[in-house]
Amino acid sequence: MRLLEDLSALMLPTDWLNALAGLLVGTIVGVTGVGGGSLMSPILILMFGVAPTTAVGTDLFFAAATKTVGSIVHHKQKSADHRIVGWLCLGSIPAAVVTLLLLFEFGGQQMKHGLIVTLLGAMLIITSFATLFRRQLVNAVIDTNDEEKARRFIRFQPILTVAAGAILGALVTLTSVGAGALGATLLLMLYPLRLTARKLVGTDIMHAVPLTLVAGTGYMIAGSVDLRLLGMLLIGSIPGIIIGSRLTMYLDERIVQRCLAVILFITGMKLVLV
Repeated sequence: MRLLEDLSALMLPTDWLNALAGLLVGTIVGVTGVGGGSLMSPILILMFGVAPTTAVGTDLFFAAATKTVGSIVHHKQKSADHRIVGWLCLGSIPAAVVTLLLLFEFGGQQMKHGLIVTLLGAMLIITSFATLFRRQLVNAVIDTNDEEKARRFIRFQPILTVAAGAILGALVTLTSVGAGALGATLLLMLYPLRLTARKLVGTDIMHAVPLTLVAGTGYMIAGSVDLRLLGMLLIGSIPGIIIGSRLTMYLDERIVQRCLAVILFITGMKLVLV
């Protein structure tokens, strides 16, 4: 009888809606490298009523698990630059640890009063513009036709990459958003010629794995991770990200990103105005 009750509990409609959400988000992450924290945290907060800190903490572990699978696929396809991943981690991992220490040492009251929801909404709006206008942002910052400037820029690429990692580490730890669209945009600005579209996505996903794992562990220590919810999300997301990673060869990424940008902007505005 106890076994039947346990099976019945596992088949609650809400749980399977969580799994369906995981499938959708996992597929989008696999195709574009964007959409993990950008979509999952708002879905958990707005649709399922999960507390903001728990949503962010659970989402970080969700991102770590799904992007681990995606990074394996991209590694096998040789669509990731391991040297760039290492430089990013030199900045992002220490930044994540410092942000966690500051967040839970001094930020308890602010979190309860909606700081995370506001930051999450603002990050979604920024992410939507980064997703939609990525190429324009890159062209405005980098002039690849000036050879002298290009040579000087290449000399500083490692330092700038570490700094970009530190920025991502802090933002991802606070909101679970940024490893995808913002990470890809920064990489494109730093490596407009070195990274092809496939390598850009693969490198971005591979860097997100250790970052989200470290940040998620901090939230778990603080008791802000829902393991049951995480399990249902993973049931859907792992097949989704495998499918999405394979679809990168066939789908028009630009169309997917434009649709995603609109969704992120609308969701961000809703969170900011809550």
